[in-house]
Amino acid sequence: QSCLSRQQLLAAIRQMQQLLKGQETRFSEGLRAVRSRLSTIHASLAKAAPEPPAASCPALQAPADGRKFGSKYLVDHEVHFACDPGFQLLGSSTRMCQANGSWTGQEPRCAEISQCSSSPCQNGGTCLEGLGHFKCLCPPQWTGTTCQYQAQSAPPAWSVTDEAAFSRQPRCAQTAQSQQCSCDPGFHMSGTAPDGICQDLNECEVYQQEGGPRLCAHACVNIPGSFRCSCPAGYILLGDGKSCEDIDECSLSQDNCTSGSTCINTGGGFQCVTPQCPPAAGNISYVKTSPFQCERNPCPMESRSCHQAPKTISFHYLPLPSKLQTPAPLFRMATAAAPGRPGPDSLRFGIAGGNNRGHFVVQRSDRHTGELILVQSLQGPRTIHVDVDMAEYLDRAFQAKHLSKITIFVSPYAF
Repeated sequence: QSCLSRQQLLAAIRQMQQLLKGQETRFSEGLRAVRSRLSTIHASLAKAAPEPPAASCPALQAPADGRKFGSKYLVDHEVHFACDPGFQLLGSSTRMCQANGSWTGQEPRCAEISQCSSSPCQNGGTCLEGLGHFKCLCPPQWTGTTCQYQAQSAPPAWSVTDEAAFSRQPRCAQTAQSQQCSCDPGFHMSGTAPDGICQDLNECEVYQQEGGPRLCAHACVNIPGSFRCSCPAGYILLGDGKSCEDIDECSLSQDNCTSGSTCINTGGGFQCVTPQCPPAAGNISYVKTSPFQCERNPCPMESRSCHQAPKTISFHYLPLPSKLQTPAPLFRMATAAAPGRPGPDSLRFGIAGGNNRGHFVVQRSDRHTGELILVQSLQGPRTIHVDVDMAEYLDRAFQAKHLSKITIFVSPYAF
């Protein structure tokens, strides 16, 4: 009986082993089925997933008779356009590369500005268009570049003044057959010898009418037998006798700026400036850390508007001559990482405000620097304000913004 029980026990063990083996086989088959199903789901999800965004946009070309600023065509990069003198921009002056691989805005083109559209010819003159200039055909009784003078009253090649110093007797010598008379340099003979008189030659008017070289940078003053140049107030005449140089009233302590304000030298004068931080708004407030910089006070952690506000605001003042040749770089913005902290891996520059933004573009000059460039010449005297901001990003996440408030004092003169 004991032997029979042992055989029954062995049979039970074998039956249990077969049962476990069958369950193991079914488990393996089920696991393979689950893996196959997961693989099918993963494949269908991969097909349905959107394609990754484009990394760049097609290259852009400068318009005919214009220029392009910016050579990076990556997502979020900007390209700026400006036209040559005598042309106006139609379309978008700034285009940005979007994540879908297309550019914002419209394709720019440069259209010629009609010089005759302002009707410059007076007194019935006919305007003829030229490349960057115009010419007036005047009626018989009118003359001048814009037909502004009556023919009989047009300024003479030289003028005669009643002052005695501007006329003198000629030097005459008797020869065997006749009398020879001559005038000093800077005078010309009026009338015939021996009754003629030497009258001053007005070099200022002669050179101006004959299209000769410009005698003076500013004003030409006729004097007996010659001329001299003069400069406007706030300038001194240089050693060449024709050029003018600005007097720096600030460095010479010739200003009247009060305590607490700063003297800024400008063409022909000076300005007293006192930059002020913006007033507190909500939980956004600033403290002045230097005469020309404000820094934002710490923000509450939950305040998104405070973190989006400029972290620093700096003030800059630039004197410029009138009609400065363009394009002209005026100002640079750059970033620098604090010691021990990683710097931004991406920057975005833009014009944030001002009273004449169409004259400027912002161009990235290298990875960590942007430049404000004057692309349309400015006629003085005038004061221009332009705000440039620089946003810092790290791993595409916004970090901070810095604002530069730039004031440009344009001189009345081109020197």
